[in-house]
Amino acid sequence: MLLARFLFLIALSSAAPIKRNPYNFLQPVNQGDTVFELGNNTYLANARYPKATFSCDLTSSVTAGSSRSTLPITVINTNASTVTRGVLTTTIQSYLDGDDVFTTDFLEAIYISSSSSGATLDSSAISYLRSLEISHVFMDASISVASGNTLSTTTVASPGIENLPSGPYLALINAGTVSLASVFLLYPDTYRDFLFGAYDSNDGNATHSSVGVFLPKVWDPYVPVPSRIYSWNDPRPMAGYRVAIKDLFDIKGLQTSGGSQAWAHITPTANETAPSIQRILDLGGVLVGKYKLAQFASGANPWEWQDEHYPFNPRGDGWLTCSASSSGGGCSVAAYDWLDFAIGSDTGSSMRRPAAVSGTFGQRPSQGLMSLERVLPLGGATDTAGVFSRDPYKWIAFSKAWYQPTLYQPPNITGLSPLEVPDTLAFPKNIIYPTDYLPLNNSAAEVVLQNFITNLTTIFNMTVKKINFTETVQSIQPPDNVSFINNLTYLSSVPLGVINAWTAWDIIGSVLTSTWSALFDGRFPPIDPARRPGWKSFNTTRYNPSTYANALVEKNAAVEWWESSFQPTTSDSCSENVFLYDIGTGGFPSYRELALNGYPNTSFLAVKPPGAEITGANICPIYGCADFTIPIGQVPYYSNVTFHEEMVPVTINMVVKRGCDFMLLNMIEKLADRGVLSAVKTGRTAF
Repeated sequence: MLLARFLFLIALSSAAPIKRNPYNFLQPVNQGDTVFELGNNTYLANARYPKATFSCDLTSSVTAGSSRSTLPITVINTNASTVTRGVLTTTIQSYLDGDDVFTTDFLEAIYISSSSSGATLDSSAISYLRSLEISHVFMDASISVASGNTLSTTTVASPGIENLPSGPYLALINAGTVSLASVFLLYPDTYRDFLFGAYDSNDGNATHSSVGVFLPKVWDPYVPVPSRIYSWNDPRPMAGYRVAIKDLFDIKGLQTSGGSQAWAHITPTANETAPSIQRILDLGGVLVGKYKLAQFASGANPWEWQDEHYPFNPRGDGWLTCSASSSGGGCSVAAYDWLDFAIGSDTGSSMRRPAAVSGTFGQRPSQGLMSLERVLPLGGATDTAGVFSRDPYKWIAFSKAWYQPTLYQPPNITGLSPLEVPDTLAFPKNIIYPTDYLPLNNSAAEVVLQNFITNLTTIFNMTVKKINFTETVQSIQPPDNVSFINNLTYLSSVPLGVINAWTAWDIIGSVLTSTWSALFDGRFPPIDPARRPGWKSFNTTRYNPSTYANALVEKNAAVEWWESSFQPTTSDSCSENVFLYDIGTGGFPSYRELALNGYPNTSFLAVKPPGAEITGANICPIYGCADFTIPIGQVPYYSNVTFHEEMVPVTINMVVKRGCDFMLLNMIEKLADRGVLSAVKTGRTAF
């Protein structure tokens, strides 16, 4: 890409032709779409459903002796009244600078239009186009050509062509008809974080297609990304953002597997898209594929994965855990500049821990903030949906656009009061520093945290209050009707245990085991060990609709205590305090390989701190609160993989009362404005 830009600049200064790589057809895919190469780049063209088609006489348009039926082409839409050499060169340079899909190889042919009435292509533009040795020049009928034109052009007057977005396409020429197919650059998923790539079929039915491409020179899955230029004039808030989706969410035309080949075997491709994902599409986002997850959203360790090969984390030595269950989401956002966001779910920690180990922004939102219709469940009334991002500002904007009241879950699903989410600057007055969960394990990481806390207290004029959270809850004097309210072990294991077991069994487990048994002579389905023992002999006495209903009542009682006593709303604060804890490893590496976690200064995940009754990850699943993972720095460690000093991310979790998500996002924005938080990089180091 850099070479192409360099050559383009040389061509500008010397009027020399741009050296272009030839079009090289590789293979057909998906009943008519095309995979091709231009130089070192591999592309997919949506030839089945082209973006635009027009009729024209091509007999006079060949200026370089080309008669090819398939041509890379660049569409340029301008508002210039006079299209000059300067207009064209500036436009093309902006394409090269602002897009990773477009290269000068797409200047084999060109289509030019202008929104200015009576626009003219002047002699300097004609001379410039001739110097490029372009095979075909197509002109919108509204543009006139300067007198003395020596350039062969084809006029296009087909209805609708004026609405075609600018950018690179593949022109398919057949018997006087030209079809322009959208192109997608195929990136190899070198970290193996995706199950498969996907793209919009453009079939008029909102269907997506998977990328069924295998090229022997690269064994990784291919992920298709469209040109960013296509969205430059789209005013929608997510226009052009590339988004990866956890394979629990239905997308029309794609298989939903839940990370299980057995489940994929017995279920059809989705015939509708989950409302949560449709919201992203409606706001202009583009879906680029489905990423790997721990099977059926379990909390399985890396060494327990069987159906899928565990994804790779780009951070540090490349051998760190991606956590679970939204494993591929956090790691793919940390790995690839070409990916903007990843959508995941969190029941027990499945957004927050992957964000922690990948050093990215990710959240478990308030319970009920996003519809989970057409999403494979784990915990029903404890499931939530979140988004991974590298950039705090983009994360905030995406979240505020995505979480809208029409998609809130109703009380009959959550078992809680109706959700209200004010977009407020009523920040907390206190920082809760729980001594049973902090300090961080690594003393160097604790220094990073203390600097962050100092900035919090300074910017927001907050007071730090150190408490023992476990003792605080245990000291509650419970009313007779909620005698369990001070028993964290009970709240974590009984209400949450029932909620997190029944829904997954009712919707998935019972269907899979019975269907598989009928298909395969009474056999149990081949599933990972995280679910096998529980589903082999599911306890319907303990887990059933009645116990589930009771669990919702008990969970609601805990939430009401939390919101009235521990994180109340006051006249000045949406959430009187912000609770800090670490859901990650406290600044130590945690590895994908079991034995490596036995070395000094390493850590397993989901470790309950000494003196705490539950892990910090379980707090908001009990109390319905909003829990955001925030990257705040990095510290060195010695790797027993590379035998070299590497860096591991340091994150902290910020917890506020249910419904105060936007307030917390506003806090994060203010911290970013002051330089306390910043975007993280992709690759080995986050900062």
